[in-house]
Formats: sequence, C-alpha cells, structure tokens
Amino acid sequence: MDIKTASALHRLRLVSAPEAVSFLLLLVCSVLKRTTEFNAVPVMGAIHGALFVLYVVFWLDAWNRAKWDVRTAAVYFVLSVLPFGGFYADRKLKRAAEDAVIASRARREGKVNA
Repeated sequence: MDIKTASALHRLRLVSAPEAVSFLLLLVCSVLKRTTEFNAVPVMGAIHGALFVLYVVFWLDAWNRAKWDVRTAAVYFVLSVLPFGGFYADRKLKRAAEDAVIASRARREGKVNA
C-alpha cells in the first residue's frame, strides 16, 4: 500500500468512531423521545446523518484505494450500521493504516521490492 491508501484508511478511521458515537446517541435520544418530553432526535439525526454520509464517502475511497474485495468492503459497511461496530472498525482500520505506513516507508528506503 502507498501513502495515499494509508491516508484513505486513516480518514475512514477518523470518522468511524464519531459515527458510532452519534448512532448510539441517536438511539438514546429515540428512547428518551418516547419516554419523556425530551426530543433531541432532529438534532442528533442530522448530526448522525452527516457523519454517516462522510463515512460512506470515505469508505468508498478506502475501498477503491486499498483494493478491498467485496467481502472486506461489505464488512466495513455493515460495521457502520451496527451499534458499537464503528469502534471495531476503528481498531481494524488503525492496524491496517499503520501497516500501510510501515510498508510504504520500507519500500521508500529500498528494503522491500515493490
């Protein structure tokens, strides 16, 4: 992987945790809306929607750059719609991005054949 691929994975990682938090907060707001007078669903819905759109855009970019197979891409997409899935995706993406940076530096220094 090159540095652009690592950057794409890093961007996806940066949005995966906030998207997961916003999803959980939206679920909490939905429960509160039905059980109390508190209604933050419109605000949290907008925030979560924007973060989800960002996640999908960065997911498509990472899929394209990292040359994922359909199964890997599907796993990362499904993780975005599961509660707590974004946190798991964040951990996996962090590992993948770090590996990509290490491989890129090794290639640049001539230690590994491209």
